[in-house]
Amino acid sequence: MDAAPPTTAIDITATPEWQALADHHAQLRDRTLRELFADDPDRARRLTRQVADLVVDHSKHRVTDETLRLLLALAERAGLAGHTQAMFRGEHINVTEDRAVLHVALRAPAGSELVVDGQDVGADVHEVLDRMAAFAGRVRSGEWRGHTGKPIRAVVNIGIGGSDLGPAMAYTALRAFSGRGITARFVSNIDPTDFTEATRDLDPAETLFVVSSKTFTTLETLTNASVARDWLLAGLGGDQAAVAKHFVAVSTNTDAVREFGIDPDNMFGFWDWVGGRYSFMSAIGLSLMVAIGPEAYREMLAGAHAVDEHVRTAPLAENLPVLQGLVNVWYTDFFGAQTHAVLPYSQYLSRLPAYLQQLTMESNGKSVRWDGEAVTTATGEVYWGEPGTNGQHAFHQLLHQGTTLVPADFIGFGQPGPGIDQDGTTGEMHDLLMANMFAQSAVLAFGRTAEEVAADGTPAELVPHKVMPGNRPSTTILAPQLTPSVLGQLIAFYEHTVLTEGVIWQIDSFDQWGVELGKVMARQLAPALTSEQPTELDQDGSTVELVRTYRRLRGREA
Repeated sequence: MDAAPPTTAIDITATPEWQALADHHAQLRDRTLRELFADDPDRARRLTRQVADLVVDHSKHRVTDETLRLLLALAERAGLAGHTQAMFRGEHINVTEDRAVLHVALRAPAGSELVVDGQDVGADVHEVLDRMAAFAGRVRSGEWRGHTGKPIRAVVNIGIGGSDLGPAMAYTALRAFSGRGITARFVSNIDPTDFTEATRDLDPAETLFVVSSKTFTTLETLTNASVARDWLLAGLGGDQAAVAKHFVAVSTNTDAVREFGIDPDNMFGFWDWVGGRYSFMSAIGLSLMVAIGPEAYREMLAGAHAVDEHVRTAPLAENLPVLQGLVNVWYTDFFGAQTHAVLPYSQYLSRLPAYLQQLTMESNGKSVRWDGEAVTTATGEVYWGEPGTNGQHAFHQLLHQGTTLVPADFIGFGQPGPGIDQDGTTGEMHDLLMANMFAQSAVLAFGRTAEEVAADGTPAELVPHKVMPGNRPSTTILAPQLTPSVLGQLIAFYEHTVLTEGVIWQIDSFDQWGVELGKVMARQLAPALTSEQPTELDQDGSTVELVRTYRRLRGREA
């Protein structure tokens, strides 16, 4: 994959490669997966490949060898190989913020050499990792004591966006590895109920707060942190010295951290080349490391690195995250699909769809190319989903018989979670769970014809209602078991899928300007909601009326 990175954006839809795909789509769109499998008995074996522990089956996609050849040609025209290598070299591929994009450096082994802007990135990463591990060890062993001398029994992570979704998802996924000695909770929403419910049953003397904010100015995070400080002091007699024993920070703003009352020695930094939604394997994962321990945390990093190396070294035609991204582009831009379902058949992965929502939608929800020109095709996908059989009894009806095409990812495991009996009733439960996963992907792909339904003895008037159209595409990802390493592999797989899509669309997948304006306006509006006297607002009529109504509901205006 050695090639020069692109220097300017192109109108990807004006290329011969795009037109070739459009012509191919016109020929292929009416072909069914039943026909594709009948024409190619070896299809499932050929289109199933493995990266690290992940077995990825692409055979149930509406593609042929020619489709993949044309998609790969499009990737070459878009400059995917060069762009990917530029990322690994630390070049500033986040063009609108003039930054490197180096979440891959967070999981590179110790001793990896990478100098970016004159800084030894590898050394910096492992210095922070070692400090995190030492701190986590002190908390887990009971050496770190709270203000009253009690050991820590609960860690509450306070953050929002990538400072919450990543650690919360990973803790839920790896809870079986936590040892249960320390409870982890996560507070993100500025809604006071979030903090109240997270701390309702906690003892302040045994609670440690991890405040995660790069600038230590994020409105939601700092508001919740202030509420947490008041809660702590109220429970421990008001001694301000207690803050230093019950709060640590993940930030780069030493002065603000010190002013809050946190000892800067207990501040863990990260870098501007880590985007928030790519950051939970940095110091943002401190609460996770405390919960699962440094060894399991490093196993997760090693799993992600294994996929990184695959992406860095494998030819595009054998590069599984690349192929996944290209297939996603195929459905978004040629079939008009707008959403993408993530269906993990593991309750431990219940937060994965929400995590992927931010990863994919904040990255690729763009309408402007990296050169500032408007895109000429659809970009981004609406990611959503639920775990396992829960979704089957909720929204799979639309997947099977609705009028909307929804590509889906099925994720399953050969073994149930750690500590769960592999045999007996629980083993049978896991077998049944996986039987459901395989059945769902098969029915989505191949459906059930009217003739097949009638042959079952179905009354004629019910036959149309029981027909399953099929031809609904999906990827299946199987791994031996959900371990820290496998979780790291899954996350890296999706991260590189996002990069692939972004390069095809010629957009900057690593900025998020659409998030910023609402934050600015919220700060402007807050005084109007809280002031004793009504405030003149230079806002639209709807917002003015909503503020007046809110003030009345709060008893601040007659």
